[in-house]
Parts: sequence; C-alpha cells; structure tokens
Amino acid sequence: MATPLFHGSIVALVTPMTHDEVNYEELKKLVEYHVQAGTHGIVSVGTTGESTTLSIDENVKVIKKTVEFADGRIPVIAGTGSNATSEAIILTKLLTNSGVVGCLSVVPYYNKPTQEGMYLHYKAIAESTDLPQILYNVPGRTGSDLKPETIGRLAEIPNIVGVKEATGDLTRLPLIKQLAGEDFIFLSGDDATGLESMKLGGQGVISVTNNVAAADMAKMCELALAGKFDEAEVINQRLMALHHDLFIEANPIPVKWAAYKLGLISEPNLRLPLTTLSEGAQPAVLAALQKAGLI
Repeated sequence: MATPLFHGSIVALVTPMTHDEVNYEELKKLVEYHVQAGTHGIVSVGTTGESTTLSIDENVKVIKKTVEFADGRIPVIAGTGSNATSEAIILTKLLTNSGVVGCLSVVPYYNKPTQEGMYLHYKAIAESTDLPQILYNVPGRTGSDLKPETIGRLAEIPNIVGVKEATGDLTRLPLIKQLAGEDFIFLSGDDATGLESMKLGGQGVISVTNNVAAADMAKMCELALAGKFDEAEVINQRLMALHHDLFIEANPIPVKWAAYKLGLISEPNLRLPLTTLSEGAQPAVLAALQKAGLI
C-alpha cells in the first residue's frame, strides 16, 4: 500500500507571539526547525496554534506564511474548523489555491450538535471545496463526540479522507477502520497513545510533543510505521513525561512555555483568555524536558 500523504509525525504548530502580535520571523524559524528535524507535516492554526483567538484574517495569513516558509519541503495542513458551518466554509474557501495540502476541521464546539448535525456540517464543508478534509474529534474540548458510525458515513464523501482522533480510546480505531474502510486515514491526536495507535494500523500522530521534540517524534513514527515497535518504544518512553505534562494546563499553555525554555521562541505569550504557564506547573514541564534529554 502506498504511503498516504498524511502520515507520520505531524506537528500541531504553535503560533509564536511577541506581546500580543504574531511574530512571523519566529514562525519562519519554527518551520525551518521542523524541516530540518524531518517532521512529516505541519498543522497550521489548529488548537495548538490558538485558532480561536486569531481573527479570520490572521488565521489565513499565518497559514499562507507557513506555506511560504515551508516552500514545498514539508506539507502544510490548514486548521479551518469552526462551530459555525458558514465560517468553516469561508475559511476553507479563503485557502483555495494557497498551497495547503488539506484541511483539519474540528468538531463544532460549545453548541453540541447531534450526530446528524455533525454529518451535515462536514458534508457542507466538503462540498464547498476540492481540498482533502480531515475530521478532528476531541470531545474533551468540544463537548461533542463524533461517533465512529458518523465517521463511517462521512468517509463515503470523496474528499473526506481521514480523522484525527484525540480521545485516546484505542478501541475506536479498528471500529473506525471497519466502518470507514482500510484506506481511511487514522491519525492519533493523543501523544500518549500515538505509538499504540500505529501498532493497530494508524498512520501517524498530529502531535503537540513534536513542537519541542521534533526529531525524536519523527524517528519514533518512522520506526513504528516500519513495524520496528521495540525501537520506537524506547524513544516513546523517553518522551512519555512530555506526552502527559504538556497537558498539565490547557494546551498550548505548557508547550509554549517549553518551546520558550528551549529557545525555540523568545516569549511564551498567549492571547487571553489563555495565560502563561503557572509557576506551580513549571517544575513538572521542566522535569519532562530533562527526562526527554532536551535540556
């Protein structure tokens, strides 16, 4: 079977900020870091990229700049989700012919649609574009769970090609594969269980840890996809504290602080209502970076 376009270690990239403004020079450096580290793809302006506090214009500019900086060396996936179907369609259309290879669209948050509502939401988005669409299920943040049965229905729409599953529930993977077909791409959205998902046939991880351990995550995924699970496990265990403690406060609070500590960004700033990592949580993240051998 050919390697799918969406595979391996895909970084859910942070959006660097100086004070309250996007720092595009630092964004360029981050993209270069991932190119050099062998990261297999970038999600630009997903949850980790603070999509909910960037304006539509900023969303589009950050994504287009990421494509520009990548310069064809690494595929860029645009975060285009919204809890309003019309807004998600607008974002998607604004990125037509932008150079992105696809879109990652989160389950509508806060308003808690039914399964039929979610189906119709994604169907409308997919029908508005030729860009490949990846569903993104993260009920811990959205308040709604996109069920495997609904994913199976959506997989019948030609340009809905995969799902990012951030539940950490590995029992869902074989069921989704059964309902959606073996060619439907399964990407873990949970770093702690990402390797286990690849053992079960998943194609990779859309990763927060990758922001600070890019080369390790790329190597781990490459080993796993080659069936070298024992070697992949050695790397994964070294990163396990990061997989957990980068979520000690709401993402992307800890990972921005970690990136700052490693000198990847100059400030750990986020836009309100998110605030920088609390002093009480900093020792755990620092210890996780040390366990990973990054400092």
